[in-house]
Parts: sequence; C-alpha cells; structure tokens
Amino acid sequence: MKLPRSIFVLAACLLISNYAAKASGTPRPVNPNVSPEAKSLLDFLYSISGKYTLTGQHNYPNSKSRNSEFAARYIGKTPVIFSSDFGFAKDGDKDSYLARKDIVIEAIKEYKAGSIITLMWHAVPPTANEPVTFQPEPGKKVSPDSLASVQGQLTDQQFKDLLTPGTEIYNHWCTQVDSVAYYLKQLQDAHVPVLWRPYHEMNGDWFWWGGRRGQYGTAALYRQLFDRLVNFHKLNNLIWVWSVDRPSTPERQFVDYYPGNNYLDILSLDVYGNDFNQAYYDSLLSLSKGKPIALAEVGNPPAPEILAVQPDWLYYVTWAGMVRNTLKKQYDNLMSDNRVLNRDDSIFVNLTKPYRETCGLPPVTIPAKPKMDFSGNWALNEDKSVFDNMGISFFPDRMKIYQYDNDFIVQKSFVQEYTDDQVTTDTLTLDGKESKSELYNSPMVTTAFWSQDGDSLKIISKLTFNRGGRTMEMVTEQSWTLLNSGNSLAIQQVSNSFLGKRKATLYYDKK
Repeated sequence: MKLPRSIFVLAACLLISNYAAKASGTPRPVNPNVSPEAKSLLDFLYSISGKYTLTGQHNYPNSKSRNSEFAARYIGKTPVIFSSDFGFAKDGDKDSYLARKDIVIEAIKEYKAGSIITLMWHAVPPTANEPVTFQPEPGKKVSPDSLASVQGQLTDQQFKDLLTPGTEIYNHWCTQVDSVAYYLKQLQDAHVPVLWRPYHEMNGDWFWWGGRRGQYGTAALYRQLFDRLVNFHKLNNLIWVWSVDRPSTPERQFVDYYPGNNYLDILSLDVYGNDFNQAYYDSLLSLSKGKPIALAEVGNPPAPEILAVQPDWLYYVTWAGMVRNTLKKQYDNLMSDNRVLNRDDSIFVNLTKPYRETCGLPPVTIPAKPKMDFSGNWALNEDKSVFDNMGISFFPDRMKIYQYDNDFIVQKSFVQEYTDDQVTTDTLTLDGKESKSELYNSPMVTTAFWSQDGDSLKIISKLTFNRGGRTMEMVTEQSWTLLNSGNSLAIQQVSNSFLGKRKATLYYDKK
C-alpha cells in the first residue's frame, strides 16, 4: 500500500523534533499543556538521569503509607518515590477500590513532605463493574464475554470493539476511566504532579490489557487512554510512564508494544528475582531515544554492581511486602553508594530546591536522626578488639545498659583475678551534665553527650586519686557507636594516667 507523502513529512518532522530536544538537553513533555509542577518535576528527573538513582516503595491501596514507613524503619532511609494503586477489589481487601479517597489524601501529604508520587491502576476489565477479583475464581464457570478479574483475557472481538468509539464496551471503558480521572483531577487541583503508569507490564499476557500486538493491540489501548485523560479530561499534572515486563519470550519484545515517543515521558521495566539482565537494560535504553528509564517494580533493588554497569536507572520502586527480600547488610551497602538518593539525603534536598520552589513548597526537611539506643546486655569480643601492651586490664568484660530518653545507666562487670568480679554502676544523663560516682574508692566525674551529627555518643570521665601523697587525675575519652544493625558496639577509648597514655578500640557483642 502506498502511503501519502504527508505521512512521511510528518514522520520526518517528529524525528527532527525528537533529535532537537535531545541535542538541546531540554525535556519535551508529551503533553504540551503540562502543568508547571509536572514540567519542573520532569526537568529535575532529566537533570539527574544517568547520575543518580532514586529509591522508592510501593504501598497497597488500603494501607496508606504503611509500606513506606516500614521501609524507612527497616532500611534506615526514607524512600523518595511514594507509589500506590487505585485498586480494583472489594471493601476490606488490601487492593480495595474504595481506598481511592484516602490515596489522594496520602499522596498530597507525601508530596508536601518531599516524596515524588507515582500511581498505577490494576484496571477493571470493561466487561465488569467494580469490585472484581485479581484472578478468575477457581472452579467457577464464567462466560468468555463477562471477564470479572484483572487477570484473564478478552476475546479478540471484545478488544477490537474496545478500541472502536461508540460500541457498548468502549462506552463502559470510558465510564471506568472517568471514575479514576475524578481522583487524578483532585491531585491536579492540589497541584500534585504524578508519575502515571497505566497498563503496566503490557508486554505480558497475564493482565486483560496486555500481550496484544498489532493494530488492535495493547499499544493502541494505551494511546486511547492517553487521549481520554489528556485531551478529554485535560489532566495536565501527569508525567506518562510506559511500563513493560522483561522480554522473556519473542512475543514480549519491547518494540511490539511501544506506543510512540509522543505518548510517554519515561520508559520503565518491572524486574523480579534479581533478573537485571544487561540485554533488558540495553534494549530499553536504545528504545528510549534519550528519555529517562526506570525500574517501576522490583522485588530486590539493583545492587551497586548492577548500577555500575546500568547507571541510567532513574529510580526503582520495591513492591509492597518485599522490603525484607533484601538483607539489611545489603541495604547498607546500597545506601552507601553515592549514586543512590533517599528523601532524607542532603544531596536530594539541594537538588530538588528549584523544583520545590516552582511547586510553591519549602525545601525538603531532613528529619532529626533518631538517637542510637545502646540498651541491652553486652559481652567483650576480645578477638576483635584492639588493645595496647597492657591488654584487657581495667576494661569491663560485660556491660548491662539501660537507656531511656535522657537517662543512661551502665552496669559494668570487671574480671578480678584474685577475688570476685567487681561490678560498678554509672548513672549518666545524655545532655553533657556532670555525673558523680566512684571507681576504686576514688571520685569520678563523667559527662556524656551526642556528637554533632548524632552518629556517636561521647563520654568523658575524670578520675581523681591519691598516689604517694600526690593528687593525680586520669582522663578518659570514649566514642560509642553501634554497628551491624545495632548488634555490635564499638568503643574507641583514649586515656592518660600515671601509667602513661592508653589507646584501645573495644568491640562488644549484643547477647
């Protein structure tokens, strides 16, 4: 079939436009009427693409921000991306569609606190009304014309009718889309930009919308949704995120589901089982034509060695309930990578200032670092500790510590070779005030206070005693730090006395 010359002219113009945008380094939102907030967010994302990777956490519709809060506690860092889903299930279910009002409220709260919002929708099939199940109910006979689950397949004729305006199934689809547009409009009215990820994993055949190639395929449905939300509903707060799964079979190649550069701002991939195949990354990057790429869903975040060879992942979002798929020591390793940014990192705060200013918001506030809690029973690890030539003399073999608010009580047990172990108790306050006690029948004054950045406890003690009719002082300075997720205590100690200067690093294991 011979195509009109105008088609080739239009294609050439679009190609030149895309190359010009890439060459100038200026992001061109696919919605020309995009809101100032969304445009500024996209500017920020372009500015960090290839340099940093933002952390993220998904939350089930009916759990508000509970998943993100757990991730922050477990990892010790607050994820940047707040992700949720508009849901499909019945009342009380974690995926309840009735949670949409709360999702909007939570998204606004998270946005103001500094999070970047991404939303998706396990869309209800246009053959049913809300609520529906995730999978077809086992053992229940269902007509192929009345699919009532997110997973499953429409007939070929149904899908063709879905893409044909005026048909019954098309009109029903419009009603369903409009019900979600209602909540997206609330976010637009609140000036909240949204990374909008519809019809995710579209190259897979497990969801009713996915796995269809050709003229009446999934890409056409994506474009139809774009038109409904952008041109009909005038939703200008959306940054469009195209979402695919791994191309594990020839039928799932990315290019067969690509709607075109004029319908997406970001390309994203879902990865589970740590399957960060380099070919997936290279393929998506090639298809992107300079647009950012992201990991929209992961079971495990990419490790530093993955990011070293796949540096263009703009962000990752850990799926709800999968935070502990990754060990704490692995998170510690990832969070120490300079490319990885969390919401409470100073680099993220500084980089987002222009974006936040455009949104009429103050810079992100870094929460006060929670003070370390040394409470518990501790035993000296003699093998790991580093002593001077006097060995372990005068160091406590065991400690029992009680810490509550500003009170700090340390019960120390010293091994005595000629009698029973000596037990002393130090009662301190953690505000730098002097605490008086005795050691070896001599008076001792101790002060305890937190370091400036709150990552260690400083304890300075001064012991005054008489020796040969002379008054002498021994000053000991200690720095206490918790390691290994709070299971190890490191004490760096320097002291001076008539015995000379002593320096040691003591390690205690929690029992």
